[in-house]
Amino acid sequence: MFSKILIANRGEIACRIMRTAHRMGIRTVAVYSEADARALHVGMADEAIAIGASPAAQSYLMADRIVAAAKQSGADAVHPGFGFLSENAGFAERLEAEGITFIGPKPKAIAAMGDKIESKRLAQKAGVSTVPGHPDVVPDVESAVRIAAKVGYPVMIKASAGGGGKGMRIAHDETEAREGFVLARSEAKSSFGDDRVFIERYIEQPRHIEIQVLADGHGTVVHLGERECSIQRRHQKVIEEAPSPFLDAKTRAAMGAQAVALARAVDYQSAGTVEFIVDGKRNFYFLEMNTRLQVEHPVTEFITGLDLVEQMIRVAAGEKLGFDQEDVMLAGWAIEARVYAEDPLRNFLPSTGRLVRYRAPEEDEHVRVDTGVFEGGEISMFYDPMIAKLVTSGTTRNEAIERMRDALDAFYIRGISHNIPFLASVFGHPRFVEGRLSTAFIEEEYPDGLHQRPLTAGERTQVLAVSGALQQREVTRRIGISGRLNGPAPDEPSSWVIRVAGEEHQVELHPLADGCRVTLWEDGGKRDFEVTHDWKPAEPLFRGLVDGEPVCVQVDRRGLGWRLSHVGIQAEVQVLSPRSAALAHRMPEKAPPDLSRLLLSPMPGLLLRIAVSEGDSVKAGEELAVVEAMKMENVLRAERDGVIGKIHAGPGDSLAVDQSILEFE
Repeated sequence: MFSKILIANRGEIACRIMRTAHRMGIRTVAVYSEADARALHVGMADEAIAIGASPAAQSYLMADRIVAAAKQSGADAVHPGFGFLSENAGFAERLEAEGITFIGPKPKAIAAMGDKIESKRLAQKAGVSTVPGHPDVVPDVESAVRIAAKVGYPVMIKASAGGGGKGMRIAHDETEAREGFVLARSEAKSSFGDDRVFIERYIEQPRHIEIQVLADGHGTVVHLGERECSIQRRHQKVIEEAPSPFLDAKTRAAMGAQAVALARAVDYQSAGTVEFIVDGKRNFYFLEMNTRLQVEHPVTEFITGLDLVEQMIRVAAGEKLGFDQEDVMLAGWAIEARVYAEDPLRNFLPSTGRLVRYRAPEEDEHVRVDTGVFEGGEISMFYDPMIAKLVTSGTTRNEAIERMRDALDAFYIRGISHNIPFLASVFGHPRFVEGRLSTAFIEEEYPDGLHQRPLTAGERTQVLAVSGALQQREVTRRIGISGRLNGPAPDEPSSWVIRVAGEEHQVELHPLADGCRVTLWEDGGKRDFEVTHDWKPAEPLFRGLVDGEPVCVQVDRRGLGWRLSHVGIQAEVQVLSPRSAALAHRMPEKAPPDLSRLLLSPMPGLLLRIAVSEGDSVKAGEELAVVEAMKMENVLRAERDGVIGKIHAGPGDSLAVDQSILEFE
């Protein structure tokens, strides 16, 4: 067994690998860029080595520097994690030449499966069903248009060396094929250093289901069941689960057999994933093979009881798998949600900045949090915007979903925008709960991102009860201040007006030893709610019981009230005295400024290009500028016809969110 492993990665996956290595008694070496000098994975490692500037192309993608760091540290092996150099056959060969073990498959298998074009050919030879398409490299725009028409729209234009949703574009017609080809090549070049793309038929309303395989160097190849990864946005997975709510035993066995056959065909050794798309009739087609650990591997670990990182390390050290296919037992259900630094209320635009507050839910046998950040740390514009992976399990799918909803309520992040409200909304969506999934789920159900929906009657009642309990605790605190001149006695009820969602509600608060009783007057009658809790002012989470039902609400002070976040909704609440509520109606409302003449950067990022000049006339829909953020190129288009008046920024400028790029006359 190895005595020291270098992790050629960053963030949550580097921390994840270190946890297993330390449990196995193996020392770890971290590498880091300038942006990651204070990162969590650097502090977790036994030693750390700087490898370059903040951009990944000048640090984590520099194979020479990783190899030099491994030699400098005396590491026996290198674990690449996922992304970066994890599927770079040349990197694996370099390590082998230096006598350092690559914890992953052999270079030949990486080269064969890492190239999507070559992998499709090999899959067909191995008897694996594949998607119709053009398997060769598409050389130019005109060829792309011609091939797309021959394959038949809609088509998917995909980077051969791609992954993680980068270098992928769907085209429904010739115009989209032209634009998609240019953007896919550009993203592929900047993300992977390889601009080759190919074209295949886009299967509409598909499900994305993948099979986890594990193989050793002694001829044993097994599969560990499937993962459903259909909840995606811009081809980037958001929610994954195991098993799939769609597959039956027959389809699962057939997909597993094809995945194992493909792994055997390339003499695969290590953990790997064979991805399929599955149509509504459970016909399945090979998509690609990822020759590395997947982001969503924890859900497989939950239902199999295996540590995939440990298995990878043991296989790389030459050990034989300790089990065969018949020994693999799948038990229970597990779901993973990726917590991203993005704003779902602004169509998922990336967010960067400091994590002013970061409090993850408590972990136990059913709740797991994989993260590479900490309170006070920074989400950088240079890397993937994932903050953490939240994983829950249960005996049934519904049980895992309920635990996920509870855990999301307890996940408190401030300082940047994040997608927790969106995740909570998805887990409460009837279509998701019923398991009616497809890769178009988010596009169909949230076409413009997340919008705040009205509170249901039950949610409104809970908000009012919790707001009353918060106010009563504040009143109790004030009563305890020495030197107080007047105010209610400690055990006297008090009257208040709670304003929420544009409505006012008359309440009376009655202090109790472990909380309060909230009396709510509505529709000519009254209702009483008993709220028990131990919340203290300034605590970010309110945990308690409302009429015996447990509730967890995130609490942020907002002037005379609070912002309460729960099950994906955010309620702005004001608690006023009756006199203050009467006077509040006399307050004028401030109109928002008119920004319609400005093109504002919707995200922090790098301005790649300006497509117009001052004085140009533009039509609605025309490209105005391209902003790169979180490794994705975002095209900003004109919302209306107009004339460009003044340009405020130029290519190469770093933009802040809402920074003006140009203005119309």
